[in-house]
Amino acid sequence: MKFKYNLEKKEANTKARLGSFIYNDKKYMTPMFMPVGTLATVKTLAPEEIKDVGAGIILANTYHLWLRPGEDIVKEAGGLHKFMNYDGPILTDSGGFQVFSLANPKDITEEGVTFKSHLNGDKLMLTPEKSIEIQNKLDSDIAMSFDECPPASANHEYMEKSIKRTLRWAKRGKEVHNNPNQMLFGIVQGGAYPDLRKYSAQETVKLDFDGYSIGGVANDNESKEDMYHALDYSVPYLPEDKIRYLMGVGEPIDLIEGVIRGIDIFDCVLPTRLARHGHAFTLDGKINIKNAQYKRDFTPISDTCDCYACKHYTKAYIRHLIVANETLGARLLSIHNIRFLIKLMEDMREVIKNDTLLEYKDRFVARYYGGHNE
Repeated sequence: MKFKYNLEKKEANTKARLGSFIYNDKKYMTPMFMPVGTLATVKTLAPEEIKDVGAGIILANTYHLWLRPGEDIVKEAGGLHKFMNYDGPILTDSGGFQVFSLANPKDITEEGVTFKSHLNGDKLMLTPEKSIEIQNKLDSDIAMSFDECPPASANHEYMEKSIKRTLRWAKRGKEVHNNPNQMLFGIVQGGAYPDLRKYSAQETVKLDFDGYSIGGVANDNESKEDMYHALDYSVPYLPEDKIRYLMGVGEPIDLIEGVIRGIDIFDCVLPTRLARHGHAFTLDGKINIKNAQYKRDFTPISDTCDCYACKHYTKAYIRHLIVANETLGARLLSIHNIRFLIKLMEDMREVIKNDTLLEYKDRFVARYYGGHNE
């Protein structure tokens, strides 16, 4: 196993945890936000820029890399680290989320999922064994089990059948996993049903994975309350000595609420997606840099941010780039947005040490939602 999670402190007033792991002789701290590099690249950013914003683990997408360039090419290149020139830890998802967005319910069988490629319409099938085989070849540091991603609106009967199938798939995937340098995480599902979340968590833990993820909270139009309830129903049944991962969540308030409930790592495409549309995180809420009020605003995105974009460029210049559709604009906003979320996690790690996370949350929420939040 390339790294092992160490629980360093539990916050006195919440379920928040301060943790760490060593990877390539470097210590990484949790809670942590992980930028998403779907196609072995965090959109518009070089690996050096990713490290400059303080990123640790980054993500790559099994489904997309399977389709292009293909897992065999990545393996020939020496694995994802050499292929994309990133020497930090990398996590690959199972491909399940993308596959289920392309499949019809009738195409989900015990064997796996049949669907059409979004690139050329070819009929493909992804199974638990195939997902693990692809991830073994990609040689990421953390691989994810292949799970069904049912909508949060699914009824209790369907959700129960779904999580039992996911458990069978998790066992099949674990049996064929054969990369000794790669950790394998299990995924807890169950929608907003307390009994199913508990069952899924307990049964997944019995399979003894290297870490555990909570899924099904970012693939439908569920409310924030449903998301938080899903955590409340799942986390108590996960082991304390292994990483807990909340998939696909990146709104600042959701990161805070997740940490309060005992989550260690998060990922989301939100910071780069917002950047491409001209939006930036600030402590006073999100702003739309395309708005006319920034045309002559020669101040940085944030006076308190230490990122490259804020140190060197103004809102007026970045607005000009975005309006002119220049790639540099999206790059600068991506640097800023990712740094904002990573800094948020750094701040939470500090307040966990002092047992003042709830006070920090109150201050953050009052300012973030009390601002303009465009």
